[in-house]
Amino acid sequence: MTEKKSGGKHLVIVESPAKARTIGKYLGRDYEVAASVGHVRDLPTKELGVDVDHGFEPHYVTIRGKGPVLSELKKKAKGAASVILATDPDREGEAIAYHVAEQLGYDKRDGERFHRVQFREITKRAVQEALRLLETKRFVRKAEPPAPIRSRRPGRGGGE
Repeated sequence: MTEKKSGGKHLVIVESPAKARTIGKYLGRDYEVAASVGHVRDLPTKELGVDVDHGFEPHYVTIRGKGPVLSELKKKAKGAASVILATDPDREGEAIAYHVAEQLGYDKRDGERFHRVQFREITKRAVQEALRLLETKRFVRKAEPPAPIRSRRPGRGGGE
């Protein structure tokens, strides 16, 4: 990831500002680290949030107060050689990475600049190794629905 494609820095996006500061200390001048400050989009609170007539397509809205965060990330991503999404390795982190990538233009234009990396620990060695071994992870068009919550214990041998 040290090779630059378009002359800009590599933008690494993490969830928290504290994590951004720590990781920023570990990376060289070819990297800029920014924080999404958690979730940036969610289902609306005052309406259904899914289009039942079109395959239950979700309708996400920007969370109140996250507009300036997204604007700043868009500005930084515009001139970046690559965008590296380094959110936490859990379901929330995956959702945050998906929404940030979508808002930064992954679906619309240059998906090749977008990468996904997971840091299992925040140490200089772990962060540098993860970026060294970076693998492009394709984002799906729609977020995978969460697994259904079972209200009762499944019966034996043959489904419910």
